Amino acid sequence: MTDDAKAAPEKKTLLQTLAFFLERRSLVMLGLGFASGLPFMLIFDTLSLWLRDAGLSLAVIGFFSLATLSFSFKFLWAPLIDRTKVPVLHNILGHRRAWLLVFQCAMILGLWAISTMNPVNQLGVLAAAAVAVGFATASHDIVLDAWRIEVADKEDQGPMVVAYQWGYRVAMIAAGAGPLLLAERFGWNFSYAVMGAVVGIGVLATLWAPREAEHTIRPIPTDDVNQPKALEVFEWLVRLAVLVLGALVLGSGLAGDASLLSKLVGGEALADAWTAKPNGVWLQLLGVIIGLAIVVVAAWPIPKVRTKPGVYMSKAFGEPLGEFLTRFHGVAGLILAAICVYRVSDFVLNIMNPFYRDMGFSLTEIAEIRKVFGIIASMIGVFLGGVVVSRLGLMKALVIGAFAQPISNLMFALLAMSGHSIPMLFTSICLDNIAGGIAGTALIAYMSSLTSAGFTATQYALFSSLYALPGKLVASQSGRIVEASAQAAEHGGPIGLLKGLFTRLPPESFTAAGAKLGVSAQAMAAGYTTFFIYTALIGVVAIVLSFMVAARQEKVEEAAAA
Repeated sequence: MTDDAKAAPEKKTLLQTLAFFLERRSLVMLGLGFASGLPFMLIFDTLSLWLRDAGLSLAVIGFFSLATLSFSFKFLWAPLIDRTKVPVLHNILGHRRAWLLVFQCAMILGLWAISTMNPVNQLGVLAAAAVAVGFATASHDIVLDAWRIEVADKEDQGPMVVAYQWGYRVAMIAAGAGPLLLAERFGWNFSYAVMGAVVGIGVLATLWAPREAEHTIRPIPTDDVNQPKALEVFEWLVRLAVLVLGALVLGSGLAGDASLLSKLVGGEALADAWTAKPNGVWLQLLGVIIGLAIVVVAAWPIPKVRTKPGVYMSKAFGEPLGEFLTRFHGVAGLILAAICVYRVSDFVLNIMNPFYRDMGFSLTEIAEIRKVFGIIASMIGVFLGGVVVSRLGLMKALVIGAFAQPISNLMFALLAMSGHSIPMLFTSICLDNIAGGIAGTALIAYMSSLTSAGFTATQYALFSSLYALPGKLVASQSGRIVEASAQAAEHGGPIGLLKGLFTRLPPESFTAAGAKLGVSAQAMAAGYTTFFIYTALIGVVAIVLSFMVAARQEKVEEAAAA
């Protein structure tokens, strides 16, 4: 290996880093992020208002959330996107941009179709259109991530991620206000027709986007397999049916919603048990495990019998994972563990709204700080994360992001000690959102660096689909931890020592919450503080794993290059 090959890429100056945000690729990414976020919010969130205005029940409206179920298992059809060319458009636009255009047109046509319907007498057709838009949006995300990874170097992934997240957040704001204002004046049908046209921003961004590096399609030779055509078609149908079943079980587990699955098996009892607190999460985890097992069975070749569907599916699903495990031999398990644990300390903070209320903050105070200043702080954090990735590199950014999360969690412990304090609430929420923005950007950029040519979409979709699962599992126990810690503090012991920190709490802080649980306000505050310390300790695990990955991955890559 030459000295030039060993040399690290020249570090960019701060001005060069900032200038990248104004480059064509970043501006395109901003538009594509907007086009990705808008349909998601229109289907997942805004549509519920239209359905409610039409007089539909909450049960029916809740069922429409399944339109976004495809986001939970999108890695299952990512291999098809990696390996299939769009006729005609492939030669004109390239592999990724051709698929982007296809799915953007599908989103626009789907929203326009919805805009022509009446939910009262066309509910089934509207539901099918919503599912189609959800599928197209999830597929658009698959291609968009792959294009982002393939059009920019690892060092530039930070700013690209920032542009995507900014565009996505702007779309969330636009989808939360724009359709409502239009519907108030012109009606919901006109509103959704306009929103469909607004998604055309993504089409313009795609046409302006630079072409990614020439896409490599990894061949799967099946010419040597002799199989009667009728048996081949039959086997394809059986395997795809099993795959759909596995996807349904897996997606129900990842999304925490078994409404659709319960229509096939178990009935209402399964749907209720799936969401029961606090033990329903174990059933969701079992669903994920069983779903993955069914997917493996669908793709597994028939023992001692070579068939075209068996060869193709086993290669399409197995090769991306096998290539990753081979490329990072000796450190792959550590990398996957770091990805799974990295955001857990953030994901477990699913009881923050009750925490703020128990402290005595009004709904207006919470809304103003979380929804206004929190969003601004989040966008600042995303921006800082992109700068850190560009200036310091992926590994250092990964470690910094790992440190940021537990530190911000400890701020909530200080908030608990301060009582009903608007300045402390503002500081804690803003710091938490900034830390989350930095950590999220660092993780996305890092996961992007783990993909390889030909498998970009499949590998990244797999990482992004599974990394939140441990956080969901731990988060299900958050409330129990707080209440158990508060009760333990009331009866003394090590946690009881924390009560001395809360002798000067204002009367509105934790008094009502403690009374509901049968403990003092000081014990309730100690329970919350124990929980925040616990979440910070989970973050320490992510810090340790990040250091280990940073130390070992570089050696593995150097050995592979040598």
